[in-house]
Amino acid sequence: MSFLKTSTSFTRFRITDPAPKTLWAEIPDRLRRNSFTDIDELPEERSFGWTSFEDMLDTSWELNPVEKGAYLAFCLRLDTRRVPPGVIKKHLALALKREEAHNREQGRKFISRERKKELREQVMLRLRMRFLPIPAEFHVVWNTAESIVYFASIQQKMLDLFEDLFIRTFDLHLVPLSPYELAVARMQDSPSALLLQLDTLEPTQFA
Repeated sequence: MSFLKTSTSFTRFRITDPAPKTLWAEIPDRLRRNSFTDIDELPEERSFGWTSFEDMLDTSWELNPVEKGAYLAFCLRLDTRRVPPGVIKKHLALALKREEAHNREQGRKFISRERKKELREQVMLRLRMRFLPIPAEFHVVWNTAESIVYFASIQQKMLDLFEDLFIRTFDLHLVPLSPYELAVARMQDSPSALLLQLDTLEPTQFA
């Protein structure tokens, strides 16, 4: 999903760790070390990593710097190779028929469980090479002044993937900014009694 569209869904995160002063100069190198690797010519099922905010094909950031004033802007690219279940079923059946014919010639009556598993892996490997991976991009905007990160997705699997890669890249932990977290952040200087009241609030019934 993209912040460059007229509308998008996104998740806000707060960075819980203090960023070391040396981090900012290391940002481009850290991104490159965890940049996206293309799998068009590989049988991999998926690949993910950082790319440029402006161009998902740019993994060097030479033409599109990540720094945008007080913000850092980059992109999480995820390529997924999907083979339709019907295609898998057909080609696995063909492979089993060939194996059964071969077994009859050898005087064997059945195919072992291990051999069936091996045949399925071989079929999947061949089919993956015949289907191009589908690319998807998810923009990231990092407000360095306020330690807030905006990620252009609300899918839980993508949020988990993003958090793991962010921690691995920058050694900084994230917390999703839910309404509760936002309230706590805005009441940091309030009396403790008011903060305790947040835990006793009940949701409003609108229906």
